[in-house]
Amino acid sequence: MAGENLLRNSKTIAVVGLSSRRTRPSYGVSEYMKSRGYTIIPVNPNEAEVLGEKAYATLDDVPVPVDIVDVFRRSENVPEIVDAAIRIGAKGLWLQEGVVHEEAAAKARAAGLEVVMDRCILKEHRRMVAQ
Repeated sequence: MAGENLLRNSKTIAVVGLSSRRTRPSYGVSEYMKSRGYTIIPVNPNEAEVLGEKAYATLDDVPVPVDIVDVFRRSENVPEIVDAAIRIGAKGLWLQEGVVHEEAAAKARAAGLEVVMDRCILKEHRRMVAQ
């Protein structure tokens, strides 16, 4: 299963593009992951707080270690997010369904990050716990 080891060995997920609008996929996915015991850190310059958690403008502003950087942004934004994920020492990069950037993914892997691309973290987590 995609990202199973990453999900099992992680506690903190920085969600890039997390919106406070309940109708957005980022909100529902993050709400689910939080309900399963993960610490969710919203990363969005347009938000102050999401799901009761303080939001940060950039990954570089997050003051605690991050296990997974979960990306809800367009594919063209991925290279700058990968650079930040590498800088902060994240363990993994998770690109949600429809988010694909092979070059940036290769750079993340080369820097030692586990990469899951074009997969929903909620669906993969549900699959893992159903086993």
